Amino acid sequence: MDVKTAAKTIRQGEVSPIYLLYGTEKYQMKEFTSLMEEHLIKKEDRDFAIVNYDLSEVPIQAIVEEAETVPFMVERKLIFVRDASVFTAGKESGKIEHRIESLLEYVKNPAEYSVIIFVVQHDKLDERKKVVKAIKGAGVVLSFAPLGGEELLRWVDKEAKLNGCIWAPGAADILIRNAGTLLQTLSAEINKLCLYAGDGGTIECDTVEQLVARTTEQNIFVLVEDIANLRIDKALGIYYDLLKQREEPIKIAALIARQFRIIMQVKDLAAQSYSQQQIASQLSLHPYAVKIAGEQARKFQAGDLRDILSRMADLDYQMKTGRIDKVLGLELFLLRLAA
Repeated sequence: MDVKTAAKTIRQGEVSPIYLLYGTEKYQMKEFTSLMEEHLIKKEDRDFAIVNYDLSEVPIQAIVEEAETVPFMVERKLIFVRDASVFTAGKESGKIEHRIESLLEYVKNPAEYSVIIFVVQHDKLDERKKVVKAIKGAGVVLSFAPLGGEELLRWVDKEAKLNGCIWAPGAADILIRNAGTLLQTLSAEINKLCLYAGDGGTIECDTVEQLVARTTEQNIFVLVEDIANLRIDKALGIYYDLLKQREEPIKIAALIARQFRIIMQVKDLAAQSYSQQQIASQLSLHPYAVKIAGEQARKFQAGDLRDILSRMADLDYQMKTGRIDKVLGLELFLLRLAA
């Protein structure tokens, strides 16, 4: 079952006794848990019907005991369990002793009046564990992975419409390139832009540029984009702005090198017929970042990328050993890229 189907069944009043939510997309995970609260528990009952636990503080057997306890003054209760690392690979903290067998017994005959929601903020579950297999058989397991390139654009478009405004062509792309791919950040920026545009208004490209500040990492991203398109004057403009913000030239150079390294890796994997999603997983990157890196990769030959990285390594050595002025050295490097 996917997240959309699970949300639909919850709206219809159908609920599983156990949910296991995992992934790195915290914003969507929070939206889903809020949906559960809204549709399964009356507002006036929430003080009695919603219970929160953290497995770094309490053992799993306490969760089972809570689930088996008849709720007070309400028909059903939701038990949210955070830091559920018992479902992932790696060693568990030795502070709390979790008797997993108690949960394995519970899932065979879960209480009708309790819904347990395990929240695992990790990109993968340990499929080898009995407890994961048991919950897959008795409950609902949902993945909350970062949205892919086109999915992210659709989400941004939908959020703007929910806020009563629409995007001018290209404006949504600029937002993502300026603000990054975190949905929480994007949601806040969209809300701000729609307030500026007014109800039924259109968010223009210039408006996004003026109102959405870029992080240092996003500035580097745009700087490399300008280099790829031979807009060296704009690239230098971003560099000077970063210097005004007291960013260290060595850090700027390291971030530029990192972006070119990503471009080279994406180009190499794409040539081996890896999909965008597979590349994102292989490089531990957001799918949208892979999409943009792929577009940039088409503007460079593989040999040129290796040459740029070699020259950047040499520049890094010269800057750190004092053989060249840091500010001037990076400026000259950017100028030579356009030569």
